[in-house]
Amino acid sequence: MDSLQNSLQLKITNKQIIKLTLPVSIAILVPQLNFITNNIFLGHYSSTVLAVASITGVYYLIFGSIGFAMNNGLLALISRRAGENKTDEIGKIFNQGIFNALLVAAIAITLSYTFTPTLLRAILHEPEKAEMAISFLKIRIWGLPFLYIYQMRNALLVGTNQSKYMVMGTIAEAAANVLFDYTLIFGQWGLPELGFNGAAYASIIAEFVGMFVIYIVIHQKGIAQRFALFKKLSWDKQNASLITAMSAPLVFQHAISIMSWELFFILIERNQTADTPQAISNVMRNVFGMFGCMSWAFASTSNSMVSNIIGQGKQDQVIYLINKIVKLSTGIALVLCLILNLFPQLFLSIYGQGDEFIRAGIPVIRVVSLAMILMSFSVVWLQAVTGTGNTKVTFFIEAVAIIFYCAYIYIVMEKFKLSITYGWMSEWLYWTCMFIPAFFYLRSGRWKKKVI
Repeated sequence: MDSLQNSLQLKITNKQIIKLTLPVSIAILVPQLNFITNNIFLGHYSSTVLAVASITGVYYLIFGSIGFAMNNGLLALISRRAGENKTDEIGKIFNQGIFNALLVAAIAITLSYTFTPTLLRAILHEPEKAEMAISFLKIRIWGLPFLYIYQMRNALLVGTNQSKYMVMGTIAEAAANVLFDYTLIFGQWGLPELGFNGAAYASIIAEFVGMFVIYIVIHQKGIAQRFALFKKLSWDKQNASLITAMSAPLVFQHAISIMSWELFFILIERNQTADTPQAISNVMRNVFGMFGCMSWAFASTSNSMVSNIIGQGKQDQVIYLINKIVKLSTGIALVLCLILNLFPQLFLSIYGQGDEFIRAGIPVIRVVSLAMILMSFSVVWLQAVTGTGNTKVTFFIEAVAIIFYCAYIYIVMEKFKLSITYGWMSEWLYWTCMFIPAFFYLRSGRWKKKVI
C-alpha cells in the first residue's frame, strides 16, 4: 500500500516534468491536428468554406474550452488528493465531474439550437455564410458530450501520474478524424459528399472513438477498479459543490477568453471584404494549437504538480517547481517558433490557397510566433495559480487581460480598420497582461492559506 501511495506523490525533477508533459502534449496536439486536417480538406474543397470554418471553429472552441476549464478544476482536485494520499476520494471526485460535464453539454446543445442561429444571422453580413455556419454547428455540437467525458478521463490520468495512457485515445481519435474527413467531405468510398457538414460528422465520430478507447484503456489497466470509478453513480452534493467552486471561475475564464477570440473573427468578417483575411486567421488559430501544444502541456503539468506538491505540504518548493517548468516550456517554444519562421511558406502552402494567401500570411506568422513565446511562460504561471486552488484569482487575471484585449481589437479592427497583422498583435498584449499579475501573486505567497 505504501508503494501505491508513493506513486501518486510527484517529485520535483526534470524527468518527472517531462514524463507528465509529453503524453499531455500529444493529447493536446492530436485534436489540434484534427482541426488542421479539417481545414486542409476544407481549404481544398472551397475557400469560402475555409473562411466560415474560422467562425464555427471558434464557436465550438468556446464550449471545448469550457470542458478544458472543468478538466483543469478536476485535475487540481484529483492531484491534491493524490498528493495527500487520499486515493479513495479520487473516484468520487471523478464520478461527480462526469455528472457536471454532461449537464453543461446539455445546456450547450440547447443553446446551439435556440439562441445561436438568431445570433449568427444578426451579426454575420453574408446570409449564405450564416446559414452554412448554423447548419454545421447543429451537427458539430453533438460531439460535445464525448469530448467532455474524454477530457475528464484525461484529468484522471494526469492527476494520478498515469498520463502515458492518454496517447492511445488520441492516436485512435486522429486516425478516425482523417479517415472520415476524407470520405465524408469529398464523398469517397461510397459515402455521400457532405462538404462542410462532412467535417462536422467526422469530428463527432473521432471524439466518440477517442472517448471509447480511453474508456477501454482505463478498464484494461485496472485504473477504474483502483479508484472505484463508475461505482455508486449518484449525485454527491459535497463533491458537486467542491468541483463547482473550483471549476466555475475557470469555466467563465475560458469562455470569455474564447468569446473574445470569436469577437476578433467576427470583426474580421465585418471589416474585410475578401475571404483571405478570415482564412489566414483561421490558419493562425491552427498555428497556436499545433505549435503551442507543448506550452499548454507544460501548463497542465504546472497545475497538476503544484497541486500535488502542496498536498504533500511542500509549499516552499512551489516557485522552484514553476521556474523549472518555465525553463523547459520557453526553451521548446523558442525552437518551435524558429522552425516556423524559417519555413512559413511550407506550412501555409498545405492549405492549397495560392501565392497571395502565403504572402499575406507570412507577416501574421511572425507576429503570432512572438505571441507564442510570451504564452509559453505566461500560461505556466497562470495554471500554477489554478494548482494552488485559487481559481477566483485565475478568473480575475483572465478578465483583466480580456478587457485590454477586446479594447485593442475593437480600436484596431473596427475603428481604424487596420490589417489583420496589427489585429493579431493583440496576443502580445493579452499574454503580457496574463503573466504580470500571475507572477506577482504567486511570488507574494498569499495562496499558501488556501485549502481545497
